[in-house]
Amino acid sequence: MWSPTEEEKYGVVICSFRGAVPQGLVLELGETVQILEKCEGWYRGVSIKKPNVKGIFPANYIHLKKAVVSNRGQYETVVPLEDSVVTEVTATLQEWAVLWKQLYVKHKVDLFYKLRHVMNELIDLRRQLLSGHLTQDQVREVKRHLTVRLDWGNEHLGLDLVPRKDFEVVDSDQISVSDLYKMHLSSRHSVQQSTSQVDTIRQRHGDACRMPLPHHFFLSLKSFTYNTIGEDTDVFFSLYDVREGKQISERFMVRLNKNGGPRNPEKIDRMCALFTDLSSKDMKRDLYIVAHVIRIGRMLLNDSKKGPPHLHYRRPYGCAVLSIMDVLQSISEIKEEKDFVLKVYTCNNENEWCQIHENIIRKSSTKYTAPSSNYGLIISLQLLRGDMEQVRRENPMIFNRGVSVTRKLGFPDVIMPGDIRNDLYLTLEKGDFERGGKSVQKNIEVTMYVLYADGEILKDCISLGSGEPSRSAYHSFVLYHNNSPRWGEIIKLPIPIDRFRGSHLRFEFRHCSTKDKGEKKLFGFAFTPLMRDDGTTLSDDIHELYVYKCDENSTFNNHALYLGLPCCKEDYNGCPNIPSSLIFQRSTKESFSVSTQLSSTKLTQNVDLLALLKWKAYPDRVMDILGRLRHVSGEEIVKFLQDILDTLFVVLDDNTEKYGLLVFQSLVFIINLLRDSKYFHFRPVMDTYIQKHFAGALAYKELIRCLKWYMDRSAELVRQDHIQEAMRALEYLFKFIVQSRILYSRATCGMEEEQFRSSIQELFQSIRFVLSLDSRSSETLIFTQAALLNSFPAIFDELLQMFTVQEVAEFVRGTLGSMPSTVHIGQSMDVVKLQSIARTVDSRLFSFSESRRILLPVVLHHIHLHLRQQKELLICSGILSSIFSIIKTSSLEGDVVEEVEMMVESLLDVLLQTLLTIMSKSQSQEAGEYVSCLLSLLRQMSDTHFQHLLDNFQSKDELKEFLLKIFCVFRNLMKMSVFPRDWMVMRLLTSNIIVTTVQYLSSALHKNFTETDFDFKVWNSYFSLAVLFINQPSLQLENATPAKRKKILDKYGDMRVMMAYELFSMWQNLGEHKIHFIPGMIGPFLGVTLVPQPEVRNIMIPIFHDMMDWEQRKNGNFKQVEAELIDKLDSLVSEGKGDENYRELFSLLLLEKIEQETWRETGISFVTSVTRLMERLLDYRDCMKGDETENKKIGCTVNLMNFYKSEINKEEMYIRYIHKLCDMHLQAENYTEAAFTLLLYCELLQWEDRPLREFLHYPSQSEWQRKEGLCRKIIHYFNKGKSWEFGIPLCRELAMQYESLYDYQSLSWIRKMEATYYDNIMEQQRLEPEFFRVGFYGRKFPFFLRNKEYVCRGHDYERLEAFQQRMLSEFPQAIAMQHPNHPDDSILQCDAQYLQIYAVTPIPDNIDVLQMDRVPDRIKSFYRVNNIRKFRYDRPFHKGPKDKDNEFKSLWIERTTLTLTHSLPGISRWFEVERRELVEVSPLENAIQVVENKNQELRTLISQYQHKQMHGNINLLSMCLNGVIDAAVNGGIARYQEAFFDKDYITKHPGDAEKITQLKELMQEQVHVLGVGLAVHEKFVHPEMRPLHKKLIDQFQMMRSSLYHELPGLDKLSPACSGSSTPRSNVLVSHGPMSPESIKLLHRHSPLNLLGSVRHSSSSLSSHTSSETGNLVILTDSSVGEAAEDMYHMQASPSTSSLSSTHSAPSQMINSAPSSARGSPSLPDKYRHTRELMMLLPTHRDRPSSAMYPAAIMENGQPPNFQRALMQQMIGPCKPCSDPNLSVAEKAVPAAPSSWSLDSGTREALPFLSVHVGSILAPPVPPRSLPHGHYSLHFDAFHHQLSDAPPALPARTLRKSPLHPIPASPTSPQSGLDGSNSTLSGSASSGVSSLSESNFGHSSEPPPRTDTMDSVPSQAWNTDEDLETPYLPVRYSLSEPDVLESLKSQPCRSHSAPSGVIPQDTLDPPALPPKPYHSRLPNIENEEGMIIEDDDKHRQLHRKVSQPVSGGKEEQARVAWEHGISEQ
Repeated sequence: MWSPTEEEKYGVVICSFRGAVPQGLVLELGETVQILEKCEGWYRGVSIKKPNVKGIFPANYIHLKKAVVSNRGQYETVVPLEDSVVTEVTATLQEWAVLWKQLYVKHKVDLFYKLRHVMNELIDLRRQLLSGHLTQDQVREVKRHLTVRLDWGNEHLGLDLVPRKDFEVVDSDQISVSDLYKMHLSSRHSVQQSTSQVDTIRQRHGDACRMPLPHHFFLSLKSFTYNTIGEDTDVFFSLYDVREGKQISERFMVRLNKNGGPRNPEKIDRMCALFTDLSSKDMKRDLYIVAHVIRIGRMLLNDSKKGPPHLHYRRPYGCAVLSIMDVLQSISEIKEEKDFVLKVYTCNNENEWCQIHENIIRKSSTKYTAPSSNYGLIISLQLLRGDMEQVRRENPMIFNRGVSVTRKLGFPDVIMPGDIRNDLYLTLEKGDFERGGKSVQKNIEVTMYVLYADGEILKDCISLGSGEPSRSAYHSFVLYHNNSPRWGEIIKLPIPIDRFRGSHLRFEFRHCSTKDKGEKKLFGFAFTPLMRDDGTTLSDDIHELYVYKCDENSTFNNHALYLGLPCCKEDYNGCPNIPSSLIFQRSTKESFSVSTQLSSTKLTQNVDLLALLKWKAYPDRVMDILGRLRHVSGEEIVKFLQDILDTLFVVLDDNTEKYGLLVFQSLVFIINLLRDSKYFHFRPVMDTYIQKHFAGALAYKELIRCLKWYMDRSAELVRQDHIQEAMRALEYLFKFIVQSRILYSRATCGMEEEQFRSSIQELFQSIRFVLSLDSRSSETLIFTQAALLNSFPAIFDELLQMFTVQEVAEFVRGTLGSMPSTVHIGQSMDVVKLQSIARTVDSRLFSFSESRRILLPVVLHHIHLHLRQQKELLICSGILSSIFSIIKTSSLEGDVVEEVEMMVESLLDVLLQTLLTIMSKSQSQEAGEYVSCLLSLLRQMSDTHFQHLLDNFQSKDELKEFLLKIFCVFRNLMKMSVFPRDWMVMRLLTSNIIVTTVQYLSSALHKNFTETDFDFKVWNSYFSLAVLFINQPSLQLENATPAKRKKILDKYGDMRVMMAYELFSMWQNLGEHKIHFIPGMIGPFLGVTLVPQPEVRNIMIPIFHDMMDWEQRKNGNFKQVEAELIDKLDSLVSEGKGDENYRELFSLLLLEKIEQETWRETGISFVTSVTRLMERLLDYRDCMKGDETENKKIGCTVNLMNFYKSEINKEEMYIRYIHKLCDMHLQAENYTEAAFTLLLYCELLQWEDRPLREFLHYPSQSEWQRKEGLCRKIIHYFNKGKSWEFGIPLCRELAMQYESLYDYQSLSWIRKMEATYYDNIMEQQRLEPEFFRVGFYGRKFPFFLRNKEYVCRGHDYERLEAFQQRMLSEFPQAIAMQHPNHPDDSILQCDAQYLQIYAVTPIPDNIDVLQMDRVPDRIKSFYRVNNIRKFRYDRPFHKGPKDKDNEFKSLWIERTTLTLTHSLPGISRWFEVERRELVEVSPLENAIQVVENKNQELRTLISQYQHKQMHGNINLLSMCLNGVIDAAVNGGIARYQEAFFDKDYITKHPGDAEKITQLKELMQEQVHVLGVGLAVHEKFVHPEMRPLHKKLIDQFQMMRSSLYHELPGLDKLSPACSGSSTPRSNVLVSHGPMSPESIKLLHRHSPLNLLGSVRHSSSSLSSHTSSETGNLVILTDSSVGEAAEDMYHMQASPSTSSLSSTHSAPSQMINSAPSSARGSPSLPDKYRHTRELMMLLPTHRDRPSSAMYPAAIMENGQPPNFQRALMQQMIGPCKPCSDPNLSVAEKAVPAAPSSWSLDSGTREALPFLSVHVGSILAPPVPPRSLPHGHYSLHFDAFHHQLSDAPPALPARTLRKSPLHPIPASPTSPQSGLDGSNSTLSGSASSGVSSLSESNFGHSSEPPPRTDTMDSVPSQAWNTDEDLETPYLPVRYSLSEPDVLESLKSQPCRSHSAPSGVIPQDTLDPPALPPKPYHSRLPNIENEEGMIIEDDDKHRQLHRKVSQPVSGGKEEQARVAWEHGISEQ
């Protein structure tokens, strides 16, 4: 049965519980639980963490704790009964644990480890506290450590500061706000000081005379390792001050035996001393520890004859020193002992023994000898601090070891009252003795006794040093053969005080003979009494004593015999007539000196003091004696304080009249002496004396009389020192007066009460009189008043003993009231006056409510005056905070309404005024103090106070002024953050007080200022305050931890909601005046609704409907609301406010309200429009604040910008976003896009003189000036982006303007600029970018991308692979789709992100330029890739049955054309696709395009050689011809012949007759062009290359003959045909001269190239020999210039006609793919070799077309032998070169970080892009209409850094292959014959020469890529077969290093590689042909930068998105062709 628990209420989980039972509560170790019920070993309850979830858990998993239960029952609360510090530590550790782990994640490693250390310390300290075994002092200390660590951690983790008092967290409800403020300050201070808060408070408010902390040295002798002495030793340690040359401490003595151990075995481990009472001043002195070693034994150590062995002498041995300065640092840092070794040095000359320590310190090394070993005295030292009590408490172990306390000679800085001491220190200084007729000097030993008056020797009154017991006799050490010994030995004489008087010292002198008997012979003595006859003690001085002769027989039994003699010179002067016949004769030549120092609290050496104490002996000298008291030293006075006071009062009683004033002065002197910090601790002695010993019952009368007399004379006297002294002594004088009166009334049963009262009244009148004097003229008077005011508050407590609280309060009120007001006194007095008031407020008197009612008005009056004049603000704030503190404490016990009322009346207004002034100067310290005072006052105010306050205003103006002030202060409070961020307690309390106050004031506002008296200013102030309040950071609970949120909600609730309700109701109260706040309050209210608190939003959003409604009523529309809302929404959302929920709620609430309105439609459209704007703004913000890439940000900005322009027509916002977008482009280095963006603004401006205001960063200027500035900036950006063609029209526009204004200087400048641009177009290299189509599918994409497709303009050098990587890193959550098909609905609607990416080929609009023969390629290249709006991509497929022998028969191309919303480039690098169209291209059309492209390419190349545009190296031409001719011999064009000239085909396709004829013509044309090419080749060929030329001629003949059957008439074409005879010879001429370097890049730019068709030969002529090895054979690259237009139509479909190989590629591998990188989506492994083989072939001019195909690899990773042979043959003469995946541009110019670059690695900006982005056609380039909102997305992961970049080339393709053209892959839009390259075989132009790219299987050993720049898409989508190796980079079998090598060395023309082809640059042929390729390609660097060693690795490197690999076109063609033939 479950029953409620009685005792078991609270517990901690000691073992985690999984809750695996029905109703089980999951609990983790360490959680706390509240238990509600129990049942048979189970509890039911809740976890404190989740108080809403109840469940059951096993009882034995819980450790119960005691707790207090309140409100028992269903809603009971349980508070554990443990120390609050423990509770806090527990909660804090739990909070830190979470943050601690985050530190590691954020790499804040240093703090991570520090915090871990502190957390461990906290756990350990908490354990100690919980153990319950600590003493109270230890508990205190542990708590101090705990709180210091808690505060440290909180500060470093940015958590809230915890205010504490005595280590406990304070409850803000129990103390006043000003106290809370001070606690925050001191907690902050203690965190910074890392000291306990208690110390800190003491430091801040510290008692003026805090006792200085004494220091103590603990010294312990561990051992003495000099066993060489072999005798007992005494070691004396003392502290020695070098500067003063004297010992400052007693000696500590250790007696050791001859082995170095203690002579007393009990002392083992106990040879330790504590040198006490060193002041801070002493610690700064140059102190040394000096150790003197005295041996006890024979006279001479090494001479056994000297003296008999039984006689022992004390003999000097050695000395050691240690500088305390040197070790102080090290010992003060650690808390334990530290060891030191002291070397013991021996003295060279015994006569100098007394100086040995000084010699060692001064390092006078001639005077001492260093020990032979390093050992010596081993001591340990420790520094302790604090008074002795504390030291004993803290170090009990030291005292348990029997430590010897070794005191300072003399008194410490502070003499403690109970410190009784009576020590006389005697130093044996020196002696001078006669030789006495001996030949050698004496060995003198001095023996000393202390004798009492009766001659008895006093026992144990001589101490050689602490640590050893005292003795009765002292024997000095003996100096060998020395008649003038200097000892310097200090002896302490602790003589009992009662034996002191009458005692004397006797010194006996003996000679120690070293003869056989060795007896000691007495030869003289000296003596001295300890006290003089007048009762004073022996003075501290050197005393030279007389030496009297005597011998061993002399008896000293009758000491009176010698005591009558003079002991010294002074004594002799005192008694000259001493008989000379006495027994003892004085030896006049001998003398003996001692010095003494008395440290006694009982004996005095002062005559005047003694005279006072014995005043009755000198009755006639009393006046003089009293006068001389002031000259007695303070030390003597405090020692005899009680005796002196007794004497004074006895004297006073004896004759009041005569001595009264003198006694009064003496009393004042003594009282003031005790104010000195040195004697401050004697005040308790004085207090005790007054309470217990004082007996002057009549003294009060005289004291009052004297005091009054002094005060009354203060007006007249000029010198007032004695008056001031009396004022300073006021407190104790009153104590004496009151005590005296008490004694009197006790004795007389209260007689003379009235007289006493009236005398006090009169005294107060005198006090008032002194204070009321105008002191401005007299400085001395000021000091008198100041002294009086300072002492005055101290007398209240005394008065309270005699008078009632009200009476004392009246006295005080009168006195304070008598002070002149601020105006009449100087500033220094002001301060004193306020300090006096402050002390009055802090006194006990003020804590009584009766006295407060009397005193408050006068105190407040003075403060009010100061605040009015803004004087002494800090002191005033201190007084106020004390008052509030007292009132708060009183309010907890009683009623303080009346006092609060007084304060409100006097202070509230002036406080507000003061705060406004302070805040305007931003003095934070004062502001904090006053804010806390204001808050304290407001918090104390109740309804009635507020009511009275508001009723008391005389007029509405006054009320208005007050409201404005208080609202303004509150606003400043929130704006200025007077309290630091981590003062959460303070901030929340402030908010709570503000919200309460505002609730009181809002009713007054509503009542007084709504109807007729509406006042906009007050209401506006109110609204701004409410808005600021709700937006306060400290109230945003969403950001707080759950525990903190719960704590705040429990205590205060959500104050934002309270204020929101208040705000809403006030808004409703406004009625028709609401219109005044439209549109002003829209922004602020919008800010409030954006606070993420649902309730606040629900309350506030409807206000917008209200505003719309009111504006609609007034103006018939709500345009203002609309405009303002949109404006403000933009700025607020960009500040990070608002979220998706807000958007929905906004729309929902407003639409619901608007439904009922007549203006419903406009309202709904407005709300929808705002909602849509919010969508975009939120997207924009998320992009901006995340680590999003430039691309996303740009896309977002364009989207938002267009929305502002098109949908809501906000021009200003539109222009702002234009500039934001421009800045982003500049940051990403997209200069062209930046220019187009700015052009949008420029187009909004006219060439007019209309003035424009300042806006953004533009100054105020005329429209013409702004437009001119913009044009110049835009031209500059076009220049940086190398888009000179776009800049030229702007140059012209500016030129027209300048011309019309006759501004010839500017005109000249702009014309020169224009000319420079033309030069740049012709001279500078520009890269042609790649274009990529990207589809964003799925609902997880931002709104502006969702389910849309874009085309993106790639960065320089960016291939598909790189682009894809970039996109995937930008959208890390996205999944790359592996096929190019359009996605279905399931993908479009899913909650995910899918990216579909492939490369596309641009279709230029401006074909005219491209068809002009004479236009240089540099110019054309620009038009090929700029102003492009249409893009195309081809996918090869087989239709109908596939012919195994010749795949070209059924190879179709599916061509997709995409049209964008705007043309590229534009304001973005990517734009959305507007329309897509699909067409299919038949095999025959494909073949025509392939052959045509190749012809065009050949023609261009030949023409360049003919017109000397290509210089020097003819390798490029050789390679091109070889590729076409050789491929043809091996079956190249034959494939097309077989396929389309077959009768069977002709009969089946009667409609194709015309096309077949066209193909035949093209083939004939190719033969013709080859002939011309060979003729040119012969002319330029190098002699060494003749064999190759001959081979080409032979093969050309074979080719002609093989075609002869089909195309009769071919033989007529001789190789010598000149170019001019060809139908299109003009093309050959069209290219300007080019440097060999430029050739590298050239190839890509031929017009044909422009077309996609050209780019990728649509039909690969060489199908694989077998499906397995399908090698691409590439049609020859004969360079017959073909009309450019053909190109444009052709865009060779990837495999329109593959001429060469026997088998055509299987259909599944031919998939449409973007031009730049096609990989077959479904390419089986077996087709990979062809692909690889293509890589061997020379690059082909254009970009590969199929981005979707993986590079093919051979099955076994090895190319078939014939292929290898072929490669060798090909590569022998000219090394193939290019990386298919690099387009020329890409290689030449580092890509700028793409706007969407996920990989935006640095791309170096090489200079080429510019050139080859195109040469301008004709200057009049029409200005570009700027597209909006288009993004072109770009994927390609390939950047090659070239060390030397090739020169400019007009290439469109980013790859170039100098010598080996690369055939286009069938998948690419151009066939392998790609004619797009003028140099290489083009896929469309020469049907014969190049194999189409459709053969995917390339030989797996492509030739090394020499042309790293070729345009092959870097990556293609892979099909299923490749899935197992996701995203491995595609590899080519070429070594990248080779490629780069070749690049550097070899000039070549650029070729765009077909999709699967690797472009290559040829190198000069090696001497010997390389071995099969591996050797040549040691390692290939794949696109990702990985190095691949051989081709065997190709397979594992395939990437999901793999890239077609291509070889040089011709080579591919040739190889494939040869392959075909060999198979046949």
